[in-house]
Amino acid sequence: MSDAELDAFLHEQRTVICGTVDRDGAPHLMPLWYLVRDGELWAWTYAASQKIRNLERDPRATLVVEAGEHYDELRGVMLRTEAVIERAADFVAALGFALYERYLDTDRLPEEVRASIAKQAPKRVAIRFAEHSRVSWDHRKLAVAG
Repeated sequence: MSDAELDAFLHEQRTVICGTVDRDGAPHLMPLWYLVRDGELWAWTYAASQKIRNLERDPRATLVVEAGEHYDELRGVMLRTEAVIERAADFVAALGFALYERYLDTDRLPEEVRASIAKQAPKRVAIRFAEHSRVSWDHRKLAVAG
């Protein structure tokens, strides 16, 4: 995918699979809601989660966003990243507000949703995934053999 195609794809998709490395070296894969800021993926999660313990030990993360049901529809991207963890509650809350605005498709969250996010923020962290490399695919561009 071109940079413009990839940007559009990431803005239309809703879930990223985040791969980290467990203490024993095994992959740990978990879905996350995300948003794109200045070309980088951001997510939030609980500070006590396994993925955060893994990232504190080893900040490497591999992300996959994909779409399509049939082979000729498959498209996606794999990003190799270094995770940067942000812990300031105000920053984390602001990211939470932005995530919920994206996923609820609104620019004004109901007050009860904002209160819930603000209450969760001290227990959560924000993660910026700084990209090192990427591989993308779009099988819709493949020529169909006749």
